[in-house]
Amino acid sequence: MSDSGDGDLSAREGGELDELRRRVSALEGAGPPRHHPFRSLGSGLLILVAALLSLLSVVAVWANSIVQDTDRYVATVGPLASDPEVQKAVTNRVTSAVLERVDVDALVQQLTDAASQQGVPPRAAELLKNLDGPIENGLKQLVGNTVERVVTSSAFQTVWVDANRRAHAAFDEALTGEGEGAVKLEDNQVVIDVGPIVARVKDRLVDAGLTPAANIPAVHTDFVVFASEDVGEIKTYVRVLELLGGWLPVIALLVAAAGVYVAFNRRHALIGAALAVFLAMLVLGIGLTVARDVYLDRLPPGTSQAAAGAVYDALVRFLRAGVRALAAVALFTAVGAFLTGPSRIAVLTRTGCRRSIGALRDVAMSAGFRTGAVGRFVHRFKRWIGVAILMIAAVVLFTWSYPTTAVVVWTAVITLVGFAIREFLDAPSTPPAGSPADAAAH
Repeated sequence: MSDSGDGDLSAREGGELDELRRRVSALEGAGPPRHHPFRSLGSGLLILVAALLSLLSVVAVWANSIVQDTDRYVATVGPLASDPEVQKAVTNRVTSAVLERVDVDALVQQLTDAASQQGVPPRAAELLKNLDGPIENGLKQLVGNTVERVVTSSAFQTVWVDANRRAHAAFDEALTGEGEGAVKLEDNQVVIDVGPIVARVKDRLVDAGLTPAANIPAVHTDFVVFASEDVGEIKTYVRVLELLGGWLPVIALLVAAAGVYVAFNRRHALIGAALAVFLAMLVLGIGLTVARDVYLDRLPPGTSQAAAGAVYDALVRFLRAGVRALAAVALFTAVGAFLTGPSRIAVLTRTGCRRSIGALRDVAMSAGFRTGAVGRFVHRFKRWIGVAILMIAAVVLFTWSYPTTAVVVWTAVITLVGFAIREFLDAPSTPPAGSPADAAAH
């Protein structure tokens, strides 16, 4: 055994010991790190800006998808056709539009004339003239039932989806004031023309024997789905976010990366950036809930709050999904960065996982499994393999059209499985018997 006490070490272990001594000497000579307050302040400001941009990015991507992606738009408004509150509101609106164009007095006069021609006694014919009220009530019930059957049928859902798909470009007017179509902006209200539904009801009434319904002209009546005094201002903001939708996520990511890069402790900065984004998503989620209540409180009198609430929930459904997905990404990032640190919990977690995987590898090797060249390759490039796994996960999430929370969770699970496989294969082979290294080890 040498004076340095290294005589019993193999060649590989001796090299590792020399490398550790070199690093310790470098650390001892470096002295305590010098902290510059302006650098820390700059890092913090960049992280805060990145969190704010992440909030705007989610809204921008949502606005951009609603306006430019037809399938996304149809998936947003399509479920409204089967919403009971929306169906009820449409039924009431169409019923009122039909009844406004049916002359009840003319119907009573037509009935009286028919009775006179059939030889009904004059006294009975006179009584028919006093049936305006009952006839109007019966007519209202007939029209209401007919409209309800049309609106609640599968045919109406098909018409609703097809009409919205064909008129998708018109939704741009509701947000930007440009274009024409079934969806438009009038007097700070987003309205939908339900005239085609009236036409279908007209045909149903004629088929049911109400011949005067054939005289109902083409009706273009509006069903208000969104109303607010601030729509004019909101559409301006949405237009700006629509233009920036493709760039804001990239800008937010670059700003966050810059904030982490200039920090003294980049791991702490990464945790801070991830938590800042998580808090931003939490604030946005709460803001959407508060905005719903504010919006409903400002509805004009006579507007169905239940239907308006259903429309609001449908429009922001994918926005909420994006908020949850980005919050999950931020939370997983913060946890991952924490577990790579020197804290007791992080060290125990890493050690426990490493030992468990090592024990599984030992069992496999005792059964004849050998990593061979693959194990040597993984051991040599272990760090870069880990970087590659993280990069692939980041690319998957960043290029996924509309990642959901499920996509984020599964990506995280697959990433962890990738690291587990890397650790399992990290088994450098023992030097061959009789080699110098083997002799030194003995």
